[in-house]
Amino acid sequence: MRKEVERALEASLREYDGLYSRLANESEMHAAVRLLVAGELVAIPTETVYGLGADAANPEAVAKIFALKGRPADHPLIVHLAKDARLDDWAVDIPDAARRLAAKFWPGPLTLILKKSARIPAIVTGGQDSVGLRCPAHPIALELLEQFAKAGSGIIAAPSANKFGHVSPTTAEHVRTEFGAELMVLDGGPCPVGIESTILDLSRGVPVLLRPGAITREQIAAVIGAMPRRADAAAPRASGTLESHYAPRTPLRLVEEADPSPASAVLARRAPPQGMVAADWIAAPVDAAGYAHDLYANLRTLDASGAVEILVERPPTTPEWDGVNDRLMRAAAGDVEDDET
Repeated sequence: MRKEVERALEASLREYDGLYSRLANESEMHAAVRLLVAGELVAIPTETVYGLGADAANPEAVAKIFALKGRPADHPLIVHLAKDARLDDWAVDIPDAARRLAAKFWPGPLTLILKKSARIPAIVTGGQDSVGLRCPAHPIALELLEQFAKAGSGIIAAPSANKFGHVSPTTAEHVRTEFGAELMVLDGGPCPVGIESTILDLSRGVPVLLRPGAITREQIAAVIGAMPRRADAAAPRASGTLESHYAPRTPLRLVEEADPSPASAVLARRAPPQGMVAADWIAAPVDAAGYAHDLYANLRTLDASGAVEILVERPPTTPEWDGVNDRLMRAAAGDVEDDET
């Protein structure tokens, strides 16, 4: 999966001439750093989804994330680290498994839940003694983190850059639609992975998978020699663990085979049968990586179609589809909660 993520990122960025080609110029990166140092918010691209970033070491700045998103205060945030950041600066009692996984998958879409250090404010963790840490695999996010480490704390808290309860953004335009022109957005193009990171809890002595993503349980087990357990009632709070979220505003229903009407919209891994009528029909990629890459953009398109219902044909249930199936099942569950990068 590491190679698949790298290939997706390379393909997504191939059209750009360099790191700053999607930015007006290098001064835009400097402006973003200045905003973070001043305690303001900046939307940043990652390989998973766009994040709403603030200085994770500044409680007042982090509070602005919760206020702008309308996010409950007990929902912990994921903290993003630079490539050369010291894990020991932000976590304590770090198990060897965490170091091996970070060496294997960072930068990449894996979040590790560890015991937090005293340097992490309580507002970031929702009052818990654990914190989610990851190093994103997007060159603009990595450059921002590197520059911010020279000018500020070097750590950025960044939940998805959308209002609480809406579908995650995977383009800069999605973010602008949510928050308008007032919020600075570093445009890094479409997010290569397209769904949020895998979250693995290592804070309690045994590995527990809290949220599936592009990095699978099997890939984690190959590194640490043990299959992660399923989430239990004692697991720390983490984004993606409530029954329902990731949902469009239009009701979404999972079906084995769509039988649409003119009032419904469809997401399927096939073209519509001849003569079948729907408000909109999207034929998604047949592979898991491609489907995940397009998922949130497709849901946003169908949400805007005017349909009264979105029908999604169930994808396969093999391990590489776990992240996609998790998002779809929660999107179909009803009431919504927001997510993390």
